[in-house]
Amino acid sequence: MHVLFDLFIIALAVLMVIGNWVVFTKANKPGWTCLVPIYNLIVVLDIIGRPRWWLFLLMIPLANFVFLVIVFLDLAKAFGKGTGFGVGLLLLGFIFFPILAFGEARYAGAPLR
Repeated sequence: MHVLFDLFIIALAVLMVIGNWVVFTKANKPGWTCLVPIYNLIVVLDIIGRPRWWLFLLMIPLANFVFLVIVFLDLAKAFGKGTGFGVGLLLLGFIFFPILAFGEARYAGAPLR
């Protein structure tokens, strides 16, 4: 039973890596950057057009949740998706990142503020 659960978790992790890799590639960034901790956040901030110093805001406990919500909403907007899709990326990323990666969504550039 534990082996099946472990295989399921590994499959989800592989699906997330592939989904993130393709999303980064769609945004004209190297796919491998999704694998590098911290640097992948810097690349996401570049994709959504937020300043890199937001990385520090993402490291402040409790405040990071607010800024993470903004990051996911902006990521959805950068691919022409709405607020609901951004919430889906935040709460059900293992479903919504592959949809973003393999669906019809195209990178439209950083959302205007």
